[in-house]
Amino acid sequence: MEKPADNQYPINDLLKQRWSSLAFIDKMVSSEVLLSLLEAARWSPSCFNEQPWSFIIATKENPTEYDRLFSCIVEGNQPWASLAPVLMISVAKLSFDKNNKPNRHAFHDVGLAVASLTFQATEMGLRVHQMGGFHIDKARELYKISAEYEPVAAIAIGYPEEPDILPESLRERELSPRSRKPISSFVFTGELGKTASFI
Repeated sequence: MEKPADNQYPINDLLKQRWSSLAFIDKMVSSEVLLSLLEAARWSPSCFNEQPWSFIIATKENPTEYDRLFSCIVEGNQPWASLAPVLMISVAKLSFDKNNKPNRHAFHDVGLAVASLTFQATEMGLRVHQMGGFHIDKARELYKISAEYEPVAAIAIGYPEEPDILPESLRERELSPRSRKPISSFVFTGELGKTASFI
């Protein structure tokens, strides 16, 4: 199933085709493909080239590890996330390596890395669905994540499937139109809230 963006201005096809689907086909993602996704993340920009991202990954090829990571996902996301052959948790290092000062850009940079990973996945025919709905404290405990780091998001990755495999409530969500705020609502000049004149 395709669900391209209804963009008002020209954008790259990868941006147009990317969306967070809920239905995943029962097909493993090879190590080679996963490494390409992670290579894309590796080359993302970051403040002072700090690269503050880490990824905890589990695949269905290792059921014990998959179940462990799956247990961190909130109940509302589990019905569809269980279809994905790859689950991840992104983690941000909250201080700079060189001076141990707080890195207020860490979350921003982890987001950039995941965006790069996501567009690489889209190019390779995969779908990526990021979730805020996961148990942060449980992830900390299970994966020994110290206070110097912060779990950012859970991520499901896999090849897309038709929505008819989903329960009815999720199928409706999968088939619903995509929407975005208009550019005029978030691009300003002079002061926050004053719409830019070129729009």
